[in-house]
Amino acid sequence: MGSHGLETRPKGAKPRDIKERTFEFALAVVRLCRGVERRSQIDRTLAMQLLRSGTSIGANVQEAQAGQSRADFINKYAIALKEAREAAYWLRLLDASEVSPDGRCKELIGEAEEIGKILGAIIVKTKSRGAK
Repeated sequence: MGSHGLETRPKGAKPRDIKERTFEFALAVVRLCRGVERRSQIDRTLAMQLLRSGTSIGANVQEAQAGQSRADFINKYAIALKEAREAAYWLRLLDASEVSPDGRCKELIGEAEEIGKILGAIIVKTKSRGAK
């Protein structure tokens, strides 16, 4: 694991399972938000927004695994993608307002963006399989 709770993998290593990756991201978000609990009301409100979106990504990915149809699967992944984008926004805002000046937000912004790209690719691939 990296210094802030994100696993690092060697160059060329296979990507981690998306369910595990989104779980690790959620855990890192929880840890970041815990550090904000004694700050101002504004900081806590921003952290709560991040907590909601950052933990929702993995929950929707997990739900998609039991999707009742291809459309249900795609819908859950689309929600997860929206949540990843929202989490990146709240992280950018927390970073810009210096709520967590130790660099944790920047690391998590990058991970949220990478997760978003993976989710988008999964959606596109799943949709293209349905078109055949």
